[in-house]
Amino acid sequence: MLDELREEQIVNKVGGRFKLSTLIQKRLVALNSGARPLVDINTNDKMQIVVQEIIQDKIFLDTSGTLRMTGEGPDAAAGGPPELDLNDL
Repeated sequence: MLDELREEQIVNKVGGRFKLSTLIQKRLVALNSGARPLVDINTNDKMQIVVQEIIQDKIFLDTSGTLRMTGEGPDAAAGGPPELDLNDL
């Protein structure tokens, strides 16, 4: 377990343990789908990348529980694969 996750500061920053877990899960899915890291750290450990993104205020959950990146507009993608509308096919 990462030491940063033992700190209450990161839990309080996100708004609770459930929100922290949700944010981590959603960002890990995005990274595993090919999204680029938003922080420059020398590691391939995706969990460490996500934790640093949270600590550096690069990602957050909006009020609807959607993963957002700092500086991102409300209509922008959440850092994962593009949404696919089957009606457009």
